[in-house]
Amino acid sequence: MSLFDTFKKKAGEAVDQHGDRITQGLDRASGAVSKATNGKYDDRIGKGVGKAKESLDKRHRKDGGPTDGTAGR
Repeated sequence: MSLFDTFKKKAGEAVDQHGDRITQGLDRASGAVSKATNGKYDDRIGKGVGKAKESLDKRHRKDGGPTDGTAGR
């Protein structure tokens, strides 16, 4: 197994265990950036956070979790 494969496996395990914390962190970080920029980039921040949450949900569904969009919550 290559170093990249090992890292990918470990990162996947961390996401599986801490998906809810990752989601909370995304929300907190987006709020902080929005506040720091006075909302100037809210549309871009929202798109990025949305994509990240979609990826978390997709991984959760792949691993047999619910498909109702509640992964990591």
